[in-house]
Amino acid sequence: MTVNLRVAAPMTGLLFCSLIAACGLPRSGPDKGEILMSSASDSASDSASDAGAAHVVPVDEAVIRATAAPPGFGFSAAFRDAPLLASDVIAPGDVLSIVVYENVRDDPLLGATGQRQSQLADLQVDGEGYIVLPYAGRIPAAGHSPEALRRDITDRLAGQTPDPQVLIRRTPGDGATVTITGSAGTQGVFPIERPTRSLTAMLARAGGVAVDPASAIIRVTRSGQTGMVWLSDLYADPGLDIALRPGDTIVVEQDSRAFVALGATGAQSRVPFETQSLSAVEALARVGGLSSGLADPTGVFVFRDESAATANAVLGRSDLTRPQRMIYVLNLTEASGIFRARDFQIRDGDTVYVTEAPYVQWQKTLSALVGATGAASSLANVGGGSG
Repeated sequence: MTVNLRVAAPMTGLLFCSLIAACGLPRSGPDKGEILMSSASDSASDSASDAGAAHVVPVDEAVIRATAAPPGFGFSAAFRDAPLLASDVIAPGDVLSIVVYENVRDDPLLGATGQRQSQLADLQVDGEGYIVLPYAGRIPAAGHSPEALRRDITDRLAGQTPDPQVLIRRTPGDGATVTITGSAGTQGVFPIERPTRSLTAMLARAGGVAVDPASAIIRVTRSGQTGMVWLSDLYADPGLDIALRPGDTIVVEQDSRAFVALGATGAQSRVPFETQSLSAVEALARVGGLSSGLADPTGVFVFRDESAATANAVLGRSDLTRPQRMIYVLNLTEASGIFRARDFQIRDGDTVYVTEAPYVQWQKTLSALVGATGAASSLANVGGGSG
């Protein structure tokens, strides 16, 4: 059978059109209309998000206020109200050096004959807070100041040697220490001493932080409770400079929050925050902004799993009890839209997606059609030439 290729050419073009319509063209994700169609009904129950639907909400001032809750950083009252440790209070693990002067020359109680001064070095306070001293017995030391312990030892020796004079020097030991780990200048176990009784002083003792201070987080764990603050807030607010306690663990962390950028943006990747807060405008700037040849500025979407409390506030409801899938819409073609994008805060785990402009799909369609028609014409020319 002979095929007329000049007739087959337009038929081939029509066939390609049918294939394009049936299979679709390559694209980076759903278009604006498809996302808007996925919106859950305002009357939907908690199960709406379980079924894959999401609440699509245009960003306005009310939405910005409802979603502007900052991360729950800070120290509880138990941390903030603890006073500074007295710099000379003895703790288990401390090491004491005790010197006793006796007012006798021939037969001193503690020293050799003719020796009026006796030095007892490196006496470590045991786990129960006691030390043992010859002729004075087992003496409670932890929780007392060196002066109080000095008076106690003097009273105990006074009945055995005339007018004893006692001097005590304390060296902080492992019973009054904190542990510093993570991205600190120096990791290790550090004693709480007079200059290092507060959080900032101890961080300075450890050499500061080894990460960008703008994104550094300080986490303190004490007796099973944990509080954390931004390093910049710690330096700015003296009320956050908490007093340390023996056994505290201080961890210096790099902020691990990030968002994902997809669609018609300058780059598609997982992007770290690097600052305490991040607006939608700043997030777009981080990835090179909108692609001028592809992006639809009316279709900037932020996908987020929102808590039930925030979802109720955003949607004006009170019946939601479980987290909801939310899609926030930003329109950057208006001045108010730019301001709203500047004020709308991106959260950890958000997905920022920019849709393609409608004409982009038309361009792809036309390109496919032109390519198909050109191929068919070439085939027809070959057929005509061979006839």
